[in-house]
Amino acid sequence: MSNRIVDMFKIPELKNRILITLGILAVCRLGATIPTPGVDTSALSAFFEVQRNSLFGFLDIFSGGALSRLSIFSMGVMPYINASIIMSLLQTVIPFLERLAKEGETGRKKITQITRYGTLGIAAIQAYALTFWMQSIKAPNGLSIVSHPGMGFQLLTVLTLVTGTMLIMWLGEQISEKGIGNGISLIIFTGIVTRLPSAVNEVFKYLRNEDMQFFQVIFLFVFIYAITAFVVLVEQAQRKIPVQYAKRVVGRKMYGGQNTFLPLKVDQSGVIAVIFASAVLLVPAQMAPFFPNIKFMQVISNNLMPSKPVYMILNSLLIIFFCYFYTAITFNPKDLAENMKKWGGFIPGIRAGTPTSEYINRVLTRITLAGALFVVSITVFPQFPFNWLNSPQSFQYIFDGTAILIVVGVGLDTVGQIEAHLVMRHYEGFMKKGRIKGRYFNIK
Repeated sequence: MSNRIVDMFKIPELKNRILITLGILAVCRLGATIPTPGVDTSALSAFFEVQRNSLFGFLDIFSGGALSRLSIFSMGVMPYINASIIMSLLQTVIPFLERLAKEGETGRKKITQITRYGTLGIAAIQAYALTFWMQSIKAPNGLSIVSHPGMGFQLLTVLTLVTGTMLIMWLGEQISEKGIGNGISLIIFTGIVTRLPSAVNEVFKYLRNEDMQFFQVIFLFVFIYAITAFVVLVEQAQRKIPVQYAKRVVGRKMYGGQNTFLPLKVDQSGVIAVIFASAVLLVPAQMAPFFPNIKFMQVISNNLMPSKPVYMILNSLLIIFFCYFYTAITFNPKDLAENMKKWGGFIPGIRAGTPTSEYINRVLTRITLAGALFVVSITVFPQFPFNWLNSPQSFQYIFDGTAILIVVGVGLDTVGQIEAHLVMRHYEGFMKKGRIKGRYFNIK
């Protein structure tokens, strides 16, 4: 492993990409520690200490601790994710956006620009709501969290938070373009990972106070290890469809005549479905505290907690929806079948053209269902062992299925990109030969 890490820095391009990524992530973490002017950080920390088992505690962990400081990056990348979800949905119903999506790089740039404007609008709304709420709450000792509330504080804070959101969105795009990995996903990944030490320390504090027994702690870590290994296995799983290419004579040379396979990932959407589902559910939960006198909004706030049955059901349905939705917009069986036919490829026992497209679509539908059910089980099932073991709530938020899927998915994607650079330069990758890089699922 140490030799492979050294090899990473022998390739100038890869070394620069890694250093750029680490530098930008460090800037993101620095921004998460800079509080917004006019906020009493000690009173705010005391409030979040009491609210650690509520929605605010969950949001704070998801933001990497930025919300408990009301830092300039308090809203993180959630406005951008919400704007991306809206744009993805609109592409299926608005012909103009659908045409842009099919125009290649030029259309993609236009859609990205529209998404940025959408992010700006969503960030402004959320920033105003967050500022309004901050002025209305008090710390447990009765002190106000905002030193000098009023119009001046609202304007300054909204401007600061919106600017922070747009900056962190731009930093994420720079990672995707000039660094390694998906920038937005890596920012979320970093926010979760930075809270791991405090979550583990909380477990040992429970052990010292005898709130948990030694065997419970051991079982807890074994369970997390097993869940992580299972996630890695399924995230790497593929359904391999055999493909044959007929021999073709072009001039004096013969082409084709080879056997290969078409790899279809069981979890085609990766962490996208999980992030999108969480983002959608966080919107009404975030807005509910700003309407304390509306009973319906309070019901939403009480039920949209990660440990509540309503949250689990809605989260499961949204994950299944986004798994199919993401697969539908990123994978076109008809185009694939036409390209295979053009180059003389066919699936044994399936006629080329429309029958091939229908076969691929049928297989893709079934394995997507298997992948979606797997993601749902990972996000829901760990809650029950955590509750049975009486583990700390902050630990549950960090090591629940959603966080594990995000951490493992983003980690595998980033390592895969580093692996591609190493193999392309004839270096040995992280994944040795003989290790399982994909499983064959016999779903016909």
